[in-house]
Amino acid sequence: MKRVITYGTFDLLHYGHVNLLRRAKEYGDYLIVAISTDEFNWNQKHKKCYFTYEQRKNLVEAIRYVDLVIPEENWEQKLSDVKEFKIDTFVIGDDWKGKFDFLKDYCDVVYLPRTPEISTTQIKNELKK
Repeated sequence: MKRVITYGTFDLLHYGHVNLLRRAKEYGDYLIVAISTDEFNWNQKHKKCYFTYEQRKNLVEAIRYVDLVIPEENWEQKLSDVKEFKIDTFVIGDDWKGKFDFLKDYCDVVYLPRTPEISTTQIKNELKK
């Protein structure tokens, strides 16, 4: 069984997120999604989410491509997750291109193009108008 992992906040879930998860699942049989916790978002990313971690987790778990959701609690856990879950492919959006190349010693690393016409930031900006 080929295992794939991806990471994200997944706040204000939209079809760009679903596209990413669908394409990530194409790299293997089992997709693990690590979602940033509220504490990680606030303390390290300096982001305030609209939905709580539990709400975001429930939304992502409902997507048919996702097999397991785990919490992302800090920047450093990616390597330990890759080892613990015996990951074959690490997938993330291409806005992170090159940032996770250090994982190539442990698994394949794939940077997928984002869905260009949608983002959470765009949604938040539209709602402010």
